[in-house]
Amino acid sequence: MTAAGAGDDRPGAVVCGTRFGRIYLRALGLPASPYRLRGVVARGSERSRACAEYYGVPLYHEVDDVPGDVELACVVVGSGLAGGPGAALAERFLDRGMHVLQEHPLHPDELACCLRAAHREGVTYHVDTLFVHVEPVRRFVASARRLLARQQAIFVEATCAYQVLYTLLDVLGAALGGLRVRALSVTPPEPSPFRTVKGELAGVPFAVRVQHELDPGQPDNHAHLLHRITIGTEGGQLTLVNTHGPVVWSPRPHLPAEPANAVRLGDSPAPHLDLPSARVIGSADAPSYRQAVDTLWPEAILRAVSALRDEDGRAHGQRQLRLARFAREVNELLGPVRLVRRPDPTVLGAEAVLPYAEANPAREGHASSGRAARVAP
Repeated sequence: MTAAGAGDDRPGAVVCGTRFGRIYLRALGLPASPYRLRGVVARGSERSRACAEYYGVPLYHEVDDVPGDVELACVVVGSGLAGGPGAALAERFLDRGMHVLQEHPLHPDELACCLRAAHREGVTYHVDTLFVHVEPVRRFVASARRLLARQQAIFVEATCAYQVLYTLLDVLGAALGGLRVRALSVTPPEPSPFRTVKGELAGVPFAVRVQHELDPGQPDNHAHLLHRITIGTEGGQLTLVNTHGPVVWSPRPHLPAEPANAVRLGDSPAPHLDLPSARVIGSADAPSYRQAVDTLWPEAILRAVSALRDEDGRAHGQRQLRLARFAREVNELLGPVRLVRRPDPTVLGAEAVLPYAEANPAREGHASSGRAARVAP
């Protein structure tokens, strides 16, 4: 694959880092990208050289090596919270007068320094939390805002992996319309992978169960799930089943008083009894994880890139500062993450849990899809 060259008048962009940066490279390599990929900035590992060669762009080892006419740097290198130089690299790009899109998470102090550098140089700096731009999450947020325009939220329950806690808090803020936080507390440690943080967010009581453990040898793996969220109102609950969908509406179960003396409860004239007890909003089929990393996530990054061009950088920065402080407070309550070491899981397809009578005999004994770990038949 080669990057667009002569005749392509899109502004140029580089990607700094090639671990998760490979998703950004995939995004900027798409025809719909508003920027043309102009290079990879990395130390020079075999992976980085292979990425630069695949996309047909130069591999730069230093920020100062990047041509001055490049307009955007996507910094996908861990920052201080992960023991990396990401924030310092972002500042150097900003000091050179380039816009910067930086992958989360950041400490609030790092974020403030980058925002000041962007203001000083007259460029735009955004933090990308990725998942808030993923299509099923966007559908959930849009549905939540429509719901909350009609009824007040009564509760929020959510579950997430430690690795994506920062992004879960961002999605909750987007769905509820704010990041006003109060009365945070955390459950005592227990013999469970999860710890629960409680409080109020945008005036709504919430509880977030966090899988508070990490394998240092595989920090991106061993999550039981990424995100799951339910917003409850008087009329029902809206649920994002997982990061990639589906989104489900469940009307509240309520037996009306009219049939108190009736022989058959179903004789009640109450119209809500005819509503489906659950309804999928949008597609009922969630994509495979292969489709997620190859299509959904790169498309989400393009939305973040477009937002950097179209949205007010100062307003974005203030919101990200509130998010970073919220995430820091939650992490301080949780305390040090529990370190674990585990073998690769045996990942199952749906065939493994179908009742025997519903299973497809033609597929019996065949492996289910998915190749990220061992796959059971």
